[in-house]
Amino acid sequence: MPRAHWHRVKAVRSGDQLTFGERAADAMRGGMGSWTFIGGFCLLMAIWMGFNGLALTQRWHFDPMPFILLNLGLSTMAGLQAAALLIAAKRADHIASEIAIHTETNTEAIKTLLERNTELTQEVRNLAEQVHKHLIGEPPRPSHRVPHIR
Repeated sequence: MPRAHWHRVKAVRSGDQLTFGERAADAMRGGMGSWTFIGGFCLLMAIWMGFNGLALTQRWHFDPMPFILLNLGLSTMAGLQAAALLIAAKRADHIASEIAIHTETNTEAIKTLLERNTELTQEVRNLAEQVHKHLIGEPPRPSHRVPHIR
């Protein structure tokens, strides 16, 4: 399974910064959402059904109705798995919100720097026009103005 790379984003807490529940949610999402889990689960169910199907034909079965017990186990697991997946989804939403806040902050900082750069470029252009006018005595040929970014 390809590994997620969200933990590389500095704005997202990871490792020792996470609570036990957050680490468990990340592990659960990685484990239950894998082909290894699906394959292992199918193998376990095939073994259970095969063993109990064979045991029913013999006299050594431990449960007179083994598939009812299997149904109870699967129902319990489905209920717990649904809650576990909701916990993992909540964690994924939290990660996405941390990344979005980080991106917004960076975008605002870049926008501010770009506006300042545009102002400095305009000041350099004005100074160059003044130097040209001082040395040559005539205004320079018109050129394209630097657009102001909003």
